Amino acid sequence: MSLDPAHILLVDDDARLRGLLSRFLGEQGFRVTSAESAADARDKLRFLDFDLMVLDVMMPGETGLALTEDLRGDRSPSMPILLLTARGAPEDIVAGFEAGADDYLGKPFDPRVLLARIRAMLRRAAPLPSPAGPLRLGDAVFDPARAELVTPTSRIRLTGAELALLVAFAARPHEILTREYLAGLLEMDETSERAIDVQVTRLRRKIEPDSREPRFLHTVRGKGYVLKPGA
Repeated sequence: MSLDPAHILLVDDDARLRGLLSRFLGEQGFRVTSAESAADARDKLRFLDFDLMVLDVMMPGETGLALTEDLRGDRSPSMPILLLTARGAPEDIVAGFEAGADDYLGKPFDPRVLLARIRAMLRRAAPLPSPAGPLRLGDAVFDPARAELVTPTSRIRLTGAELALLVAFAARPHEILTREYLAGLLEMDETSERAIDVQVTRLRRKIEPDSREPRFLHTVRGKGYVLKPGA
């Protein structure tokens, strides 16, 4: 991330809300570009680089969930994404995280809460130094100091939340990290245990030969998770 003010892409079909949030975030020192639809957002992503996206879920045409899932391919795999939606049921929240979102905020909301979430996500997206040395995870090696997960043939891209989790596990291998601890690390609601499970599942898909039978990142029933690195 550059030393310039963070550049946020705000995507919402509600023109009034876009205007209010653009002004508010601009007053907080951010650069803000707004888009009225997923198609409009795609056009802007072609020509501009963004540090974070605030994205409405329910929009005419392509939904925010569909756009998020697509961006988690090769297009923008690591840009933090915060979803906004009036649908706050647990299954809706889980669907957002499974699509690849880093955080989720229900409407209506206090703009100050949005600001706090954005700042937390940007902190997580920044390089995270760690005293831990490189760890081997089968064919992959994770270097916390460089925030890189690499195999002999490729570099595996991680979202901000995935990177924060892997750094935490790497700093304390063979130690159980509780869901409450991990929720605090990601600055999520401590009751969002299902959200933590979803993020861990996504991380497993990137570090495990078979995420259904983990070799490295294990569940400790009733407690949390433990990383056991090795060849």
